[in-house]
Amino acid sequence: MENTTQDSNGLSKKEALIEHLIDIRRRILDLAGKIPPEKQGQVFLGEWSARELLAHLAGWDVTNIQAAREVMTGKLPGFYAYIDKDWASYNARLVAEYGRADFTELIELVTETHRQLIAYLFGQASAELWKDRGIRARGWKVTIGRLLEAEIKDEEVHYQQLSKFVESFHHR
Repeated sequence: MENTTQDSNGLSKKEALIEHLIDIRRRILDLAGKIPPEKQGQVFLGEWSARELLAHLAGWDVTNIQAAREVMTGKLPGFYAYIDKDWASYNARLVAEYGRADFTELIELVTETHRQLIAYLFGQASAELWKDRGIRARGWKVTIGRLLEAEIKDEEVHYQQLSKFVESFHHR
């Protein structure tokens, strides 16, 4: 049965989640498109440039599809085996795996992995996204919806970071 809980815009909880995922990714990719080639590899976020940030996003798209499949079968997502401060070791793995030297190719990859995540979500009933299957990690209830809400929160932070970076060389 589809969850019909609606937000103030008349969207179901699932539709609102998907809309937010699409919106934040669009905003990030719009900013990435404003980065001149000579700045694409410039470190601005710890040890990350825009390249690493985008690879991180692609990796989490793939991770979240796999995590959703694991949650659907009642399993704790495998990425929890790598939990550490800010998921640093897991993020390093994702950056290494999904990084691309060609920025256009990287943008295409990030667009495609996100398309796959959104397509997966469209195929799930809303109630399934927030269903409590008894999965817990460090005392937190793990649901598909909560994993994706965490992704949105992370991408909002990355959008702000990327925005400051882009502003730094457009206002000189």
